Amino acid sequence: MLQRAVERVTMNLRAAADGRAEWVGFSRWLNNPSVTVDEIAGHGAEVLSERVAGLHALAIQDTTELNYARHAGRVRGLGPSGNGIDPGLFVHPVLAVDAGSGALLGLAGMQIWTRRGPASPDYRNQPIEEKESYRWIKGAAGAKSALAAAAMITVIGDRESDIYEEFDRIPDARTHLLTRVCRDRALVGGGRLFDIAQNWPVQHRFDLEVRAQPGRPARTAKIALRFGEVTIKRPANCSDRKAAHQLTLRLVEVKELDPSVEEPIHWRLVTTHAVTTVEQALQIVAWYRQRWHIEQLFRTSKSQGLDIESSQVEAAEALFKLAAIAVMAAIKIMQLVLARDGTVDRPATDVVPADQLPILKTLQVKLEGKTVKQKNPHPEHSIAWLAWIIARLGGWTGYASERPPGPITMRRGWHRFEQMALGWRLREVCTP
Repeated sequence: MLQRAVERVTMNLRAAADGRAEWVGFSRWLNNPSVTVDEIAGHGAEVLSERVAGLHALAIQDTTELNYARHAGRVRGLGPSGNGIDPGLFVHPVLAVDAGSGALLGLAGMQIWTRRGPASPDYRNQPIEEKESYRWIKGAAGAKSALAAAAMITVIGDRESDIYEEFDRIPDARTHLLTRVCRDRALVGGGRLFDIAQNWPVQHRFDLEVRAQPGRPARTAKIALRFGEVTIKRPANCSDRKAAHQLTLRLVEVKELDPSVEEPIHWRLVTTHAVTTVEQALQIVAWYRQRWHIEQLFRTSKSQGLDIESSQVEAAEALFKLAAIAVMAAIKIMQLVLARDGTVDRPATDVVPADQLPILKTLQVKLEGKTVKQKNPHPEHSIAWLAWIIARLGGWTGYASERPPGPITMRRGWHRFEQMALGWRLREVCTP
């Protein structure tokens, strides 16, 4: 089912299946109570041991919402989405990325849930284990286990991950945290976190390329960089009374210098990594920017790719499992997008089974032009070699002057490749 979702770039069971019998099989599997999201995610993480061995792995986690308002009269068992009205569920994956090459290695964990009602009136006083925000600690702990073969792990999260208990429980000799600050925490010795960097000297100025967002064009931001060590107090509302009374972290402030820009960049990044030089501070910024991968993953699983929110599956538990498959399929598509430049030293079999390599090699001959610029420049059977072929099938011309292929191009390419691969398989069956 995962392979079909990747090849056909769909989470529609009828479109993914070859005939009614297979469609029924997919449906029964999704509705089987013996199949769980944890098991699906666990299988996805099994491949990581070999891939991360000896590497510094970034474990990037975030949450997205799937909204099923279009199917409100049909789906059952879903609680309210983020707006408190529409039926929906929440998906919280953890991606493993090679800190050195930027290669997307796979899925290091995943949690999926639906809300059962409004938050408790005494939510702030509940143990962290009973709060929805516990997902960040659980995700980080799961990543430590899934990435046990890595030489080092850095768990990266956005502002929702700014949780004192996470900084208290997760770091160890080989596991670090890197989080964008949300809370203006009290500091040991007086003062607040948001104010302290104002008294630090600017250590470096640099240009930061800001990607385009809906309603906001891409731009080059002029950035001032400050960094230093801070010791934060345990907050009064910390639910874990056994947590350390104080924690020493490093703060890296990234602040855009042009005040006329609407919503200028101002990141306060706290980390357990040592930051004593400009080079180390810039490395922290570069690692944090790898969060872009998980944002692209969510787009690929939704409107730009698999369109998981249009699924016709009805029961909540089945939707949970379908969402898990969608995330894993979107990861495979994203692996191609990130490998397109040839900077990722990974095999094509990270994404496709070995028995499809001969088909791809034949297709390459048909897709290559006569000039050097129209040749596949990547080593045969590498993931970059595969990405070039799929992108060409998706409509990319292959010229370096053209915009690099993104998830939509890869989606189109996968769809064409699946049709061709089916014809190849039929040839082997039908030819005497």
